Amino acid sequence: MAAFATKQPLLLSLLLAIGFFVVAASAGSFYESFDITWGDGRANIYENGQLLTCTLDKTSGSGFQSKKEYLYGKIDMKLKLVAGNSAGTVTAYYLSSKGATWDEIDFEFLGNLTGQPYTIHTNVFTGGKGDREMQFHLWFDPTADFHTYTVHWNPANIIFLVDGIPIRVFKNNEKNGVAYPTYQPMKIYSSLWEADDWATQGGRVKIDWNNAPFRASYRSFNDQSSCSRTSNSTWVTCDANKDSWMWTTLSSHQYGQMKWVQDEFMIYNYCTDYKRFPQGLPKECNL
Repeated sequence: MAAFATKQPLLLSLLLAIGFFVVAASAGSFYESFDITWGDGRANIYENGQLLTCTLDKTSGSGFQSKKEYLYGKIDMKLKLVAGNSAGTVTAYYLSSKGATWDEIDFEFLGNLTGQPYTIHTNVFTGGKGDREMQFHLWFDPTADFHTYTVHWNPANIIFLVDGIPIRVFKNNEKNGVAYPTYQPMKIYSSLWEADDWATQGGRVKIDWNNAPFRASYRSFNDQSSCSRTSNSTWVTCDANKDSWMWTTLSSHQYGQMKWVQDEFMIYNYCTDYKRFPQGLPKECNL
């Protein structure tokens, strides 16, 4: 990534004024980084904390969340998605704050019939408002092995990456009246759940419970480049001047990679859906 040319003094002052975030340095075990929050035993940690699995059966799905909250970060996770006939299943991996005006950064993986590609669904919520969906197929089988899915969120932009290749950027356009997540800390969440009313081909293909239990697997969580806290009582400063990841955007080479992905594998872009927005596309689509 190339250096962000202007370090936006106002944003930097805002970040430093918050005063309760610390640079994280944990790429350790799932025991240290996450709590299993639901599923009644359907999510489990193995291999001395190096592997986490979520399962879904006809009774329930399962999920987990991070122990930390983050305000900006480069968050990596390796996932291996539900194999075989995964129609009707959703593996969600996202960051979210709380409250009625929450912020959220989404990866959702929508299963499909055996042999048909997964759909990667991405979205960005600001102040409780989303409707910024972009969807992609992949250039590999995401069920055959682990692949790295990254959210790189800093004051300049939110970058979605797959195996280090950018697929989408949501830029900070607050100066143009577009809301951007700048002050609400978010936790990391992931879950495997049933959504056959919409997940596969608009809900036309239903889940086949004969294939249950369904399983998604996780490895190699890394939040070393991030600002985080473990509790509301933590009051430490995140020194943005020392962290280059805070001020990075895509290089020209990475823009070329993203163009390739969007030209070859994008299947939906809200910024080209004129029927959905008859009064005009969202402001950020024209910036």
